[in-house]
Amino acid sequence: MTMFEFVIVFLVGGVVILATTHGDRSITNCAMAILTVGLLHNFVAWLKARSSRVGALVDGTPLVLLKDGAWVDEVMRGMKMAPEDIMAAARMKGINSIFDVKYAILERNGTISIIKAKKDIA
Repeated sequence: MTMFEFVIVFLVGGVVILATTHGDRSITNCAMAILTVGLLHNFVAWLKARSSRVGALVDGTPLVLLKDGAWVDEVMRGMKMAPEDIMAAARMKGINSIFDVKYAILERNGTISIIKAKKDIA
């Protein structure tokens, strides 16, 4: 689930709460509000499929956190991530050393992808 979809879930919940707790308790108004949010979500998803720029604007772009065994400090600080977070993702892939990682990438959905370094065979 992307951050955009996560926000949509809370938005729908807020619409339902507002429609049921305020003076106008019309099921029709509540249904129309949810339908409008759903249709807007589908429209944005359609735009994301048509345009990579819209996708990058709504969901962001993948960020390189580790490149050839060296941390990309600017990105790490910007994303407020610690090396331990990346190493935890690496251990999930069976990698115990930072030098066995070619790239660590923070994906658009918030997961960390680990790309193993190729071993030199001597």
